[in-house]
Amino acid sequence: MTEVDRGPDPLPEIGEVSRSDIATVLRLGLQDFLRAPLYGIFFSAVYVAGGLLLWYVYGKAGQQWWLAPVVVGFPLLAPFAAVGLYEVSRRIEAGEPLRWGEVLGVVFAQKDRQIPAMAAVIIVIFLFWVFVAHALFALFMGLRAFTSGLDFVSLFLEGNGPLMLLVGGAIGAAFAFVLFGITVAGLPLLLDREVDFVSAMIRSMQAVVANLGVMIVWGAVIAALLFLGMAPLFVGLFVALPVLGHATWHMYRRLLKA
Repeated sequence: MTEVDRGPDPLPEIGEVSRSDIATVLRLGLQDFLRAPLYGIFFSAVYVAGGLLLWYVYGKAGQQWWLAPVVVGFPLLAPFAAVGLYEVSRRIEAGEPLRWGEVLGVVFAQKDRQIPAMAAVIIVIFLFWVFVAHALFALFMGLRAFTSGLDFVSLFLEGNGPLMLLVGGAIGAAFAFVLFGITVAGLPLLLDREVDFVSAMIRSMQAVVANLGVMIVWGAVIAALLFLGMAPLFVGLFVALPVLGHATWHMYRRLLKA
């Protein structure tokens, strides 16, 4: 049977993780980054450039307040940006050489596999979240123009602002959980094995639900480190994103047994 003719790979069994695994995978992620820092910086650059572009576009349009839902949703795209980092960690783990041509070749080859379909799902969820954020603002705040930075800050502190934050936060958390659940092991699985993207998303969510407490903590750690990295004009993401990308690969290895 040729490579083209072969059927799908079997889905891996779901493993059990503990909170101690979080510290372990972060340490391994940092080791991978320090071993191949140029790869981490390169793959992070696309993500950082996207954040700066959003900041510039909304700033020029005088719609800075829309950065709030975008900034909340933007880190949810990080798993897809980290596909190249998964390949680097896979090669380090397997003892394979790190060569730019081969690593980039694997990344570009994903266009003919299932990752583009997963990317489409991620983008749809992200855009739907931005739409919901617009709808929530219209529902709670109506039509309102901002003429100063004070208006932008006071928006969330007066009138219906706190309630909008509460409702929006709850809905945003639901979006985040769904996207985290289907990608945290789903994306590495698509890189690692020949499986369809629907099966990968389902298996990833199953693994998250089976390890719900630990995975909630892991998701909070990811969100916290990404937000910290975004604070200084996204520069911190050049470290946070590669470390988390490599760490996610190692978490995948524990969530889904080889």
